Amino acid sequence: MRNHTSVTSFILLGLTDDPQLQILIFIFLLITYMLSVTGNLSIIILTLVDSHLKTAMYFFLQNFSFLEISFTSACIPRFLYSISTDDRTITYNTCICQLFFTYVFGITEFFLLATMSFDRYVAFCKPLHYMTIMNYRVCKRLIFCCWMTTLFIMSPPLSLGLDLEYCDSNAIDHFVCDGNPMLKISCSDTWLIEWMIIISTVMTFLMTLLCVVLSYMYIIRTILRLPSVQQRTKAFSTCSSHIIMVSITYGSCIFVYINPSAKDEMAINKGVSILTTSISPMLNPFIYTLRNKQVKRAFNDLVKRFKLLSKN
Repeated sequence: MRNHTSVTSFILLGLTDDPQLQILIFIFLLITYMLSVTGNLSIIILTLVDSHLKTAMYFFLQNFSFLEISFTSACIPRFLYSISTDDRTITYNTCICQLFFTYVFGITEFFLLATMSFDRYVAFCKPLHYMTIMNYRVCKRLIFCCWMTTLFIMSPPLSLGLDLEYCDSNAIDHFVCDGNPMLKISCSDTWLIEWMIIISTVMTFLMTLLCVVLSYMYIIRTILRLPSVQQRTKAFSTCSSHIIMVSITYGSCIFVYINPSAKDEMAINKGVSILTTSISPMLNPFIYTLRNKQVKRAFNDLVKRFKLLSKN
């Protein structure tokens, strides 16, 4: 018989027990987190204050930056606190909250990337009707649909997960409260919830990826029909930032599910989690600012305003 107890806290095992390596991880994550928040917050401010960035594309980028800040903030600060204090304990309620928010922000990103792909499709393939189709009301509804679809998809497995019992161990082999390692230490029957998670994940992944692929198939076909090489190069450059972000997001997700062996599964998942929770949010603002003339121009204008205000 297993000793069933009411678990009130978990222990997050983190990435390593090596003190020197922990210091390096702490410094690395602190720097990437600060860059992520600063960079994405800069994009949000630019899209709010600059009149040239009041289009559907930048409205979606503003929301994507908000999701990146929220996603990384749901994971990294708690892990930084754990490393600095050597306190790996996390209460059950805090763990469930972290699990909920990381999944909500993470899944919503996939739907938002698909929405941004549709926006690019309309911009390239229906340019004369772009302002009519992608008006502010439509954009707000699309954002609302992204959030509501995420909540609809994740609510059934999450509600079942709240009834899980833990008896043999409360040690989670991860640096965040993640569904897979939590299911592994549960002594409840997790068959149904595992299948619900698989179905929800596959549905989300395939639905959004299909939207992205179809959008870019039409976009590429439209670009290839342009008469000059210069026009084609400029057109590809316009959507390159979004393609890079899609590649990083979907690439890391695919990598999680193509594991070399069950033995290395958790090590790979933790490595990919570092990529998605710290590196990817940090890259987002750099990708969009370095490859987008309008954003760079808006940033330069904002810097000039601050200089003028400081002189006055």
